[in-house]
Amino acid sequence: MTSSTQHINFKANRRFRRLALNTVITLYLLIIAGGVVRSTGSGMGCPDWPKCFGTWIPPTDASQLPPDYKQIYGAKLKGEVEFNPVKTWTEYVNRLLGAFTGIMIFLTLLASLPFLRSGNKQIFYLSLASFILVGFQGWLGAKVVSFELKPVVVTLHMLLAIVIVFLLLYLLTWSGYAERLFKINESSKRSLNTLGVLVLVLSLVQILIGTQVREAIDHVIFELGYSARGEWIDQLGTEFYIHRSFSIIVLFVNTLWIRQIWQLEGKSSFAGKVAFGCAWVLAAEIATGIIMAYFGIPPYAQPLHLTLAIVLIGLQFVSWLVVNGKTYLKYHDNAGVQPHSVE
Repeated sequence: MTSSTQHINFKANRRFRRLALNTVITLYLLIIAGGVVRSTGSGMGCPDWPKCFGTWIPPTDASQLPPDYKQIYGAKLKGEVEFNPVKTWTEYVNRLLGAFTGIMIFLTLLASLPFLRSGNKQIFYLSLASFILVGFQGWLGAKVVSFELKPVVVTLHMLLAIVIVFLLLYLLTWSGYAERLFKINESSKRSLNTLGVLVLVLSLVQILIGTQVREAIDHVIFELGYSARGEWIDQLGTEFYIHRSFSIIVLFVNTLWIRQIWQLEGKSSFAGKVAFGCAWVLAAEIATGIIMAYFGIPPYAQPLHLTLAIVLIGLQFVSWLVVNGKTYLKYHDNAGVQPHSVE
């Protein structure tokens, strides 16, 4: 095997990393858009899929719809359809962003082809898995509409988004950051790795409980309407109090884990900076939770709270990968891939 086929070309590797990074950013924007859709009650702004009110470009005024549109689309929505251009276009932009995310992941897949020709085929296969999963995510998004925002489907939609985020962050970290590793002994790494897994599990559980709280809020909204935001929290049940109390456990374990990273690697290291980012995002996440609990769940706080949660678990995952960096660097060396620093 020649050097040109054994090692990934630097430009090809850099192109892949940049595309992967931009795809991660696009995916987070999609998550923000999804949060806005839910916080504004725009989930059924387009009552059909893939079209919106029967057209590829939705109307901007009820006069552009058939006179009997409520009868046409109201059957599946139990007669509660009322055209609202803001909600319709909020949902439509979310769909467009989802399509754009699919294109970005496809471009990332194309950029991973040089890895297939080298010894490190796993990056290509994981890129392919990401592309397949985002297609499945699009199908699941259609089911969210057809099942009229059924809670189980909405939760699965969120879980799959987290899986795709993890895959893309894994590819980004693997292809670009392998040389920025921990320099700690194996026993310390095992301890920190175990704590990191616990942090990820707790964060995922907290996100899932949060989806239950969101579903409870949906029921309250149905009963009280959007004009009674100040009363929503008082009407929530056990899910809300579990979610609020569980945040104390999440805060404690994250604080312990971040402190260990700083002690073992230093705050100025790559791992230390990622941990520093985790600390700030965790603080912001708790702040938005407090704002929602005590200030009537303002519309901006809901999508921000959700996005911060996904950003936090993403940073935690990157930190966990860096802790285990020696393992995948060994794989890199065996596969003939030469990591480069990110520019």
